[in-house]
Amino acid sequence: MASHGSSFQKVFLGAAGSSSASAGLDVDQVFANRFYRGTGSAQAITNDIDLSAEGGLVWIKQLEVNRHHQLFDTVRGVYKRLKTSAVDAEQSTNTTLTAFNDSSFTLGDRADVNASNEPYISWTFRKAPKFFDVLTYTGNSTNRTISHNLGSVPGMIIVKRTDAEDNWFVYHRGSGATKGFYLNATHAEITSAYWQNTDPTSTEFSIFDDDTVNANGGTYVAYLFAHNDGDGGFGPDGDKDIIKCGIFTGNGSNTGPVVDLGFEPQWLMIKSSTQSGSGSDWYIVDTMRGFEALPLHDNGSQYVKANSTDAETGDGQYQRAAINSTGFSSNGNNVGWNTNGQKYIYMAIRKGSLNVPTDATKVFYVKEGTADYTATFATDFLIMTTTAGAHKYIFTRMTDPDTELRGNAANGETDAGIGQNQFRDQTGVDLSHSNWYGSASNTVGWLWKRAPSFFDAVCYTGTGSARTISHNLGVIPEMMWVKCRSAATNWGVYYGDNTDYMILSADGAGQDSANFWNDTSPTASVFTLGSENDINKVDRNYIAYLFATAPGVSKVGSYTGNATDNHVIDCGFSSGARFVLIKKFSDAGEWFIFDTVRGIVSGADPFLELNQNRAEITNDDIVDPNSSGFALSSRADCNANNQTYIFYAIA
Repeated sequence: MASHGSSFQKVFLGAAGSSSASAGLDVDQVFANRFYRGTGSAQAITNDIDLSAEGGLVWIKQLEVNRHHQLFDTVRGVYKRLKTSAVDAEQSTNTTLTAFNDSSFTLGDRADVNASNEPYISWTFRKAPKFFDVLTYTGNSTNRTISHNLGSVPGMIIVKRTDAEDNWFVYHRGSGATKGFYLNATHAEITSAYWQNTDPTSTEFSIFDDDTVNANGGTYVAYLFAHNDGDGGFGPDGDKDIIKCGIFTGNGSNTGPVVDLGFEPQWLMIKSSTQSGSGSDWYIVDTMRGFEALPLHDNGSQYVKANSTDAETGDGQYQRAAINSTGFSSNGNNVGWNTNGQKYIYMAIRKGSLNVPTDATKVFYVKEGTADYTATFATDFLIMTTTAGAHKYIFTRMTDPDTELRGNAANGETDAGIGQNQFRDQTGVDLSHSNWYGSASNTVGWLWKRAPSFFDAVCYTGTGSARTISHNLGVIPEMMWVKCRSAATNWGVYYGDNTDYMILSADGAGQDSANFWNDTSPTASVFTLGSENDINKVDRNYIAYLFATAPGVSKVGSYTGNATDNHVIDCGFSSGARFVLIKKFSDAGEWFIFDTVRGIVSGADPFLELNQNRAEITNDDIVDPNSSGFALSSRADCNANNQTYIFYAIA
């Protein structure tokens, strides 16, 4: 086993960089991807976006019933809806969207937006430079320009006449100013002078004297979406892109083409620009409903079509669009997504947030009990078990949420039989449709949200040779768990030394092997794999979970045992640790889990073992509370003299 001297300890002392004075808006301040269930009576949908002061667009679609898409914006005002799936003029209905608020929007009782117990998706676009703008104008049947406040050259413009029936007309930078599309139809791009054959600028766009976009006396609304290309200006350092509009060529393959956005998307719209007719729809996928990594099963991305009233579907085929840490792939041999040689336009929005968390309750939650696990965040990663003894079941948003891995076993990804809805809740996890997961009173769940410097997850396909994998943790990972999804293999654990590895599902000590991490330390943007089959066999599918220190929120570290009571492990916290994971790496030892819901107290501390399916042990005093982190008793389990341990704690 490799030496763990000062260089090993130094890895665990890194902290996230400080914010820049030129900080820009966060993704979560300008875009919200929210699932909700209707109540049949007035309700407010929290989107954490200030529409009342800043303005913007709310786009709503019912998911299980064939209903029109409903669009409301602050420029036209409440009650006034448009339907992307129809040519209808604007309709005013006082039971639809009734208020734009500072962190939510309010709905009436109309079934299009709020039928009792029916599922809906809503997307909020806030007006912001280099992201989105909305404006209205009156036509005059002459060639003209329209001023806008996007602050950059638009990547896509959608125009709709509001006082009469007409098509939705679309400009997209991938096809240019001599072409156009109908958002409400499946036509390929058409040659058109609607834009005066003139590309838009950062201050205006041009329109022709045609009735579709400029009828004399007609009223119009225009939605403008930006295209960031190294000039987005978002995030804590004001240097991040969050929206891209582009074009790619299909290859008809199940595994491509891969589109590099420079970021991981949470929302994606795709349309074939060179094909018309059946299947050539405006497809929309998002991570709240099931925009995932390459699947091992046939559920497929859950999509809706902007041009159709059709309910959501995944159509039971190979997943059409799959996310990765720097973009997406459009898969299968399908007209709407990936016909060989055909062109496709897209618009993609980055996953948020870009800021390091400062409140642990916003990114981690633990509960013992049944049914809904109500946290303050949409969950990305969940570990569940029972105190009576069960496997440590692991679920992840970016893979099929109906499948599980087991932290205490080598099993590959298997069907859990609990349905896809559990990760759609904006405030935790809904387990009411599950079997024992939500019904047993002794169920324990630990919930994580992905966030910079705290936690990230990455899926990839093995190659069998040394390589790097991109990630979005934003800092150097201090601990990583890597598991093959498509075969029964060991979990490989990285814990701060590039020559060593451990096995999550076993109690063994750390081992030395260049085959795991290729003797190469990870960076703030990539980690390195060797040729070890457990983490990188050719054509196998893998997932990696990355953990790091977020000051005051989480701490990944190591310590040396001294066999004395009140051995304090300082994590830099102010109110102690709510969750502690400890593993001896200089010798054999279990992966002990402690949390404050079951008890981190001065007396006996109930604990579970991540690598075992044994029942909770309740009569040992191993960990004690301490305001800066946690303290250890003299018991040898986690504090044997001169033994080295790794730990992971969350405030």
